Amino acid sequence: MNPISQKDYIDRAALRKLQLEKLQELIPYEYERVPLFRRRCDEKGVKPRDLVKLEDLGKFPFMIKTDLRDEYPYGLTAAPMKDIVRFHCSSGTTGKPICIPATMNDVDIWSEGVARCLAMYGITPDDVVQVSYGYGLFTGGLGAHYGAEKLGCAVLPTSAGNTEKQIMLMKDLGTTVIACTPSYFLHLATSAEKMGVDFRRDTKLKHGVFGAEPWTNEIKTRIEEIAGIQAHDIYGLTEIAGPGVAGNCPYCNGLHIWEDHFYPEIIDPDTLEVLPDGEQGELVFTTLDRRGTPMVRYRTRDISRLQLGECPCGRTMRVMDRVHARTDDMLIVHGVNVFPSQVEAGLMKVPEIAPHYQIVLSSTDTLDIFEIKVEVVPEAFSDNIRDLEVLRKRVLEAVKGIIGLTPKITLVGPATLPRSEGKIKRVIDNRRK
Repeated sequence: MNPISQKDYIDRAALRKLQLEKLQELIPYEYERVPLFRRRCDEKGVKPRDLVKLEDLGKFPFMIKTDLRDEYPYGLTAAPMKDIVRFHCSSGTTGKPICIPATMNDVDIWSEGVARCLAMYGITPDDVVQVSYGYGLFTGGLGAHYGAEKLGCAVLPTSAGNTEKQIMLMKDLGTTVIACTPSYFLHLATSAEKMGVDFRRDTKLKHGVFGAEPWTNEIKTRIEEIAGIQAHDIYGLTEIAGPGVAGNCPYCNGLHIWEDHFYPEIIDPDTLEVLPDGEQGELVFTTLDRRGTPMVRYRTRDISRLQLGECPCGRTMRVMDRVHARTDDMLIVHGVNVFPSQVEAGLMKVPEIAPHYQIVLSSTDTLDIFEIKVEVVPEAFSDNIRDLEVLRKRVLEAVKGIIGLTPKITLVGPATLPRSEGKIKRVIDNRRK
């Protein structure tokens, strides 16, 4: 066993004891140093001394993304500036960005989380890891970079973009692991095909480490078929630690959470009550060790579930469902709740459909117009209108069977829809507000 993985197998009783000890240190630390948290605790009539057992965490207030924007840039910072060594920020496409000042220990824990994920995937110091996440304010690039180096891998820091050069370097330097968003990997695969490069034949790729955007099991299967690799899911978010909060082992359809650093809860997003393991709801995290910008009961908006039972891999860290949807990604069309992941699952049931699509919403004075534009794979694309109409009806039935609505399906030719070198934008909502 790689020494970095030893923590994965800690006894559950010892883990719960460790979590409680860390919480009993964290809550007073946050209460003393962050005025917003202290004010909310006082409003709820709860004090740090009230945390006697793990279940008592449910008495404390939540934190949400707008808190980070409202308190920008330093309102939630708990450590003195002399201890801060790094800043990471969101894109800030709406209003102020979120800003996460981190201490050296925060960065080390983050790197450890990524390294534990990579080791769990079967990646070793013999591997060459090509990091095609964006570097900079976004956590993906540096998170994957530091984690791979911590594991002892050779790192190729290509960042996103410059696709043809990425593929050349992948071949020439013997890349065995690619780390990027799933949508960017699909873009790489399309570009490689145009260049006459076959990932199976012409590269040494064995693993793909994908995160930063929701993706379905159907897309996972499609990626593995295209490239002949194992596609791994790595979960994280800037507010908690970036990638490396959780990852999948080979034995479960979910992700092990590194609970010694990140305490998970599932809540009902309407009542805000804590739900038991096995029930689906909104994922909430508390950062047990972070001191730069601690997060207590941070509402991620991700929909998941903490699975019941032990994992055959022997790891004692609880397993969360893969995140396919977010509460703030939900679309309401004709009064029906629709998630882009549901649309994607329907589309991927049709082999002639490429994994590139876009949902376009518009409206008239009286109704919403729900259109799905989707690419046809080159070998199935035809000038024969009758053939395309048959295919369009099959796609419609596949999507309708999942979402219960009848969208307008528009089939387009290969390489027609926009590609992204970062997070893909799947939904264009032009409806009148």
